[in-house]
Amino acid sequence: MRSNTPPGEIVGTITAKRLETIKRVTSNRQFSLTVILENIHDPHNVGAIFRSADAVGIDEVQLLYTREHFPDLHPKVTAGGEKWVKQNKYQDPEKLASDLKERGFKIYTTQLSTDSVSIHDVDWTQPSAIVLGNENRGVSSELTKLADTNILIPMFGMVESLNVSVAAAVILFEACRQRIENGKYPNRDLSPEFLDQMIDEWVNIKINKRKKTGLR
Repeated sequence: MRSNTPPGEIVGTITAKRLETIKRVTSNRQFSLTVILENIHDPHNVGAIFRSADAVGIDEVQLLYTREHFPDLHPKVTAGGEKWVKQNKYQDPEKLASDLKERGFKIYTTQLSTDSVSIHDVDWTQPSAIVLGNENRGVSSELTKLADTNILIPMFGMVESLNVSVAAAVILFEACRQRIENGKYPNRDLSPEFLDQMIDEWVNIKINKRKKTGLR
């Protein structure tokens, strides 16, 4: 990769400016923060969550669909976020929970209960997976039993809940705020070799998109 190319000059089939953006974004990727979307019905909500996930540097989203169909993501809603955020698809909540816990994640369900903890009292600098449930049914009892902690967003009005995509954004940016204060942006745990590999992958994504759309 060439990093000293003047802005606007083409590197392969992308501009040097775009390459610098890719380098900046990959260096901020948060591999210890993820969200679990459980049976979220509205693809617009799913797309908006992907957009927020990409905005805070999440590398992958877990899709747990046991009662709904896996969603089709529209670029107009995700703003292209679905290209840059990986999707891991599950139909078994126990398998999902096991995979995440093996990687050191704590699982947080977003629902009102007597034992719920404010999102401001959670240490989001640790490996964290945030469960966002179906718009009507909420988080399933199966996944609730597998989670470590229930969390809530403090609210002070008459309405006691937020749209699921809005709730996702609120929680993710609280996690982002804590991680900024903790010095996790950029992510200093990423080796130069790993970053180079990521940059190559992202450049290929961009090149392939141009080939498919006929863009130059």
